[in-house]
Amino acid sequence: MQYYTWILTFHIMAFMSWMAMLFYLPRMFVYHMENIKNKEYIKVAKIQEDKLYRLIGVPAMWASILSGITMIGLNPQVFQTGGWIHAKLTVVVLLIAYSYSLSYYLKQLKNDTCTKSGKFFRAYNELPTLLAILIVTYAITKEVSLIFSVGIICLFIFISYMIIKKK
Repeated sequence: MQYYTWILTFHIMAFMSWMAMLFYLPRMFVYHMENIKNKEYIKVAKIQEDKLYRLIGVPAMWASILSGITMIGLNPQVFQTGGWIHAKLTVVVLLIAYSYSLSYYLKQLKNDTCTKSGKFFRAYNELPTLLAILIVTYAITKEVSLIFSVGIICLFIFISYMIIKKK
């Protein structure tokens, strides 16, 4: 357990790096789609998008996952502290799925076959914020508040609706 806080520190730093990619890459997709006719911009954007995902996002995601597994291995009693860890891990699985969905869109953008709009990516960009709020809240409070969780989800549904609806 003497190394647990070092692993936790690494885990938090890796999570922060992963979240940076998750916040920024969909924003790059917005600019990509809104400037689709500017071939010089698109050429540079494709390189930046690919490097952000492959060189920062994927390694940071795996560093987060592996350090998280290591912490659970060092402290398996965490599963006896209530349902918060189960809720956190469920949301982490959703965050991993979201991360891989960005790979799907990245490939479409690279091949010029993406049919999603800038508005879609603006709304899609809200999802990692929602998931991060839930993960951090569960980890810090060590509890799951159904009212808080549903309230945050409803707020983000409303925000996404307003983004898509906005003219």
